[in-house]
Amino acid sequence: MSAEDRRTASNDSAPSDLSFLCPTAPEQRAAETAWLEQVLRRPWCARQWAYLRHGGPGYLQSALTLGGGTASSCLIAGAAFGFDLLWVPIVGMVLGGIVFMAIAHQTLSTGMRPFGAMRRYAGPIFAWGWAIGTVLASVVWHLAQYSLASAVLVDLAAVAGWQVPRFGMGLLVLAWAVPMALGFGSGARWRGLFERAMRWMVWSIVGLFALVFVRVGLGHGGAIVEGVCSFNIPADREGVAAAGVIIAGLAAAVGINMTFLYPYTLLARGWGRSHRELARTDIACGMVLPYIIVTTLMIAVAAVTLSPTFSGKSIGPIEAAQSLGAMVGPIWGRVLFDLGILAMASSTIVLHMVCCGVAVSEMSHRPFGGRAFRWGAMIPAPAVIGSLYWSDLSLWLAVPTGVITGFLLPLVYVAFLKLQCSWAYLGRDRPPGGRLVAWVGALVLSTVVLATFLGWYAVTKGPGFIAQWRTIFEGSA
Repeated sequence: MSAEDRRTASNDSAPSDLSFLCPTAPEQRAAETAWLEQVLRRPWCARQWAYLRHGGPGYLQSALTLGGGTASSCLIAGAAFGFDLLWVPIVGMVLGGIVFMAIAHQTLSTGMRPFGAMRRYAGPIFAWGWAIGTVLASVVWHLAQYSLASAVLVDLAAVAGWQVPRFGMGLLVLAWAVPMALGFGSGARWRGLFERAMRWMVWSIVGLFALVFVRVGLGHGGAIVEGVCSFNIPADREGVAAAGVIIAGLAAAVGINMTFLYPYTLLARGWGRSHRELARTDIACGMVLPYIIVTTLMIAVAAVTLSPTFSGKSIGPIEAAQSLGAMVGPIWGRVLFDLGILAMASSTIVLHMVCCGVAVSEMSHRPFGGRAFRWGAMIPAPAVIGSLYWSDLSLWLAVPTGVITGFLLPLVYVAFLKLQCSWAYLGRDRPPGGRLVAWVGALVLSTVVLATFLGWYAVTKGPGFIAQWRTIFEGSA
């Protein structure tokens, strides 16, 4: 039997090397395998409904991406350009969903540890850039999450008539996030509870912003459809560059740290080749769909409430919440909007820490949940200072942050493209003929779209952006 055949035989139901991941207990995996065998005998529509009810790691990715970067890009897009940029997060997430389906196919077909597989079959530069970029992106975005979380907690307290310090609220979020993140690596039972909590949190975010939008008004259907379908790139407004907001929106949809965490959550569940259809449905319904709904609602709310009076000044969550409160009332507007932002930021903070823990564990080749995981998970913790020092710069820093971390994504996309085409890696699981051409075309499209926007923006806007920040810091000195 060839090496490929041995690997295939060992992976018919679940990957074999799971000891490093604190995997799901064997009896639970056996029960899920029996359930899946029964579901696979149903018609296609019945299978999709069963998959949707079952859920999977896709909701973790949704909770990870629905964070500060998404909130920032959506608020600025809606406030500055109305409904014109509704297409941006949709395009970004659809392209990202294609990449995630490729990741699921590769991981579930081989059962190999993704970092080692990328280092062997794509190249060490791609693998180490992927892991190190995951840690860097998580740390950078952590600052924005604490700024958002602490700001909305202060505003919620103000609604209740209390005054609380922002740094104190940041420490409160940190105190909640640390045990949640460390518990994720403590065992399969806690991780299962955590995944279910993230699934409910994702749909609570959808529900909160849906309620806010309903209260703002539903008479904008035509403008929403036009914004989704027009692919319009509007002229700059009040010093805000549309290209920068577009790139930030594309980068916020899928982060490099999401691509690292996702395959390990698949392996931790004990999923294998027979779970590939379930994984595709989970990506579509657990990651892509909630993201598109939330971003559409946020941009629409900002377009209705903030765009008519937009003056080019920073648009933060407090300003947005207060505008909504004045328009539709303090509860239906301000409190619900604040709670939605808080859910986005707090869930992302926890998953950033998990991403760092997993990346450090893999780079050091240590067991998942061990000392390396715990130390790695604490790497972003000092970013709690973002609750103090990012308040003056507000959400404007989130856009350049999205652009910077976005430059890491094309590297990862190219690596997964190489893996998808590798016979040595996938063997007979490499898509054949026309399917391979379709996969390659979709992955190339995802890479080219992002790289083109990033490259064009860096060349045309980079010098002016650097000069602008030099002026800001010289003026504050």
